[in-house]
Amino acid sequence: MEYDISKFTEGLNCLGYQLSEHQYQSFLTYYDMLIEWNRRMNLTTITEYQEVVSKHFLDSLSISNICSKLEGKLLDLGTGAGFPGIPLKIVYPDLKITLMDSLNKRIRFLQEVIDRLELNNIEAIHGRAEEMGRQKKYRESYDHVVSRAVANISTLSEYCLPFVREGGDFIAYKSGQIEEELNEGKFGIRLLGGKIERVEQFTLPNSDFSRSLVLIRKTKKTPKTYPRKAGTPSKNPLKEK
Repeated sequence: MEYDISKFTEGLNCLGYQLSEHQYQSFLTYYDMLIEWNRRMNLTTITEYQEVVSKHFLDSLSISNICSKLEGKLLDLGTGAGFPGIPLKIVYPDLKITLMDSLNKRIRFLQEVIDRLELNNIEAIHGRAEEMGRQKKYRESYDHVVSRAVANISTLSEYCLPFVREGGDFIAYKSGQIEEELNEGKFGIRLLGGKIERVEQFTLPNSDFSRSLVLIRKTKKTPKTYPRKAGTPSKNPLKEK
């Protein structure tokens, strides 16, 4: 099937990217696989090509608005159908990426994508953040942790910051107005060893979708008591008493 990539190219230019023909083809193959697998399992409610380009591909790559350079090891926590991890791997081939999700059927899809696109230095792992964040192999071993998961910033930070090395960063993809949420989350972020360094709010290219990116710098080690046991971070977000 032929796809019109003109709006994709325009959006990429807005974000500061120029892709090779091979990279464009990787995105198109990824899209075809997403739609094919979505008929069998719930990966995304967004299926129209231009919408996927805008709300999944370009959204994933909008990280360039807050972080001009990605290198080293990156963890995409709660990756779902592979966003933002797969688009980031296509555009930043030297990044060593871990995709982590709590649903094994999504991991099977992601492994198929990795194999079909012949991506190197990327792994898809089945596991819960509360458990994996305590394992020596993963804890405080990533330069960057990213997440588009739907949760308040305090809960997301408890999931993500234990994976970030000191000096590394956690980048949260949030939508809408988040000032109140950030204020309420500052206590938990600080407790977990992080500090809000920068917030960028913008509209995605070729879209009316409002996105906020929050960059949290890891300034000290996360106390061993975090993350708390499964379910607790979402039920009882960290907040000042």
